[in-house]
Amino acid sequence: MEGTSQAIAGHAVFETAIGFIGIAWSEAGLTRLCLPQRSRDAVERRLLRHAGNAASSARPQWVAELIASIKAYAAGEDVDFSGVPVDLTGVDDFRLAIYDAARKLAFGETTTYGELAKRAGHAGLARETGAALGANPVPLVIPCHRILAAGGKIGGFSAPGGSTTKEKMLAIEGVRVGPPPPAQVSFGF
Repeated sequence: MEGTSQAIAGHAVFETAIGFIGIAWSEAGLTRLCLPQRSRDAVERRLLRHAGNAASSARPQWVAELIASIKAYAAGEDVDFSGVPVDLTGVDDFRLAIYDAARKLAFGETTTYGELAKRAGHAGLARETGAALGANPVPLVIPCHRILAAGGKIGGFSAPGGSTTKEKMLAIEGVRVGPPPPAQVSFGF
């Protein structure tokens, strides 16, 4: 693909156990994922604001499988999204490195912004890593919800519902976020 805009091949909004989720895709892969909201219309509006109108309603096999996987994830199943093709046309090298490092985190595995920056070859750029994750066009597939602030704090989350949504997604994966149990307060991790 030439340039910085993706030719959208299709989009879908579907209901899951945690609300309506929307996706858009190009011939090359997933271009946008809108995390759950209560209303189909709200997701559709958000999705189309970013993705534009889809050229066709035909769904490639990987899209059908992705929708089934997202529904399974929302129902609490351990799902691996690392094989989903993503189309990150126009995304700069720094963000690509951060997204690639984040995609290596497994279901229920978390890290900090600083550690992720280091894993991506950009040690010391925790704040910039947070900004890159805030601009992530395909959350869940690039699991930005698994990145926490230092000290085990939840950190920010730019999706609807903010850090409450992030906390719910982590809870699906069996991750408890919050203050450490009293016996561990004195430790520095």
